[in-house]
Amino acid sequence: MRKTTIAILALAVVLGLSLAACQDTKARQENEQLKAHVSELEKDNGDLQNRLDALTQENADLKQENERLKAKKKTKKTTKHRHRSSSKANMQN
Repeated sequence: MRKTTIAILALAVVLGLSLAACQDTKARQENEQLKAHVSELEKDNGDLQNRLDALTQENADLKQENERLKAKKKTKKTTKHRHRSSSKANMQN
C-alpha cells in the first residue's frame, strides 16, 4: 500500500509539473504576441506622430497664406474704393 501511495504521489507531482510547464509555455507565447503587438503599435504611433507634425506645419503655412491673402484683398478693396471715389469726383467736376 505504501508503494502505491508513493507512486500516486509521484504521478501527481509529475502531472502537476507538466501542467504548470504547459501553462508557462502558453503564458510565454501570449507574452511574445503581446510584445510584438506593442512593438507594432509603437511603430504606428511614431508614424502618426510624424504625420501629425507634417499636418500641423501645413496648417500653419495655410493660415499664414490665408492671412497674407486677406491683407492683399483688403488693400485691393481700399485701392478700388479710392479710385471710384476719385473718378466720381472727377465726373462731377
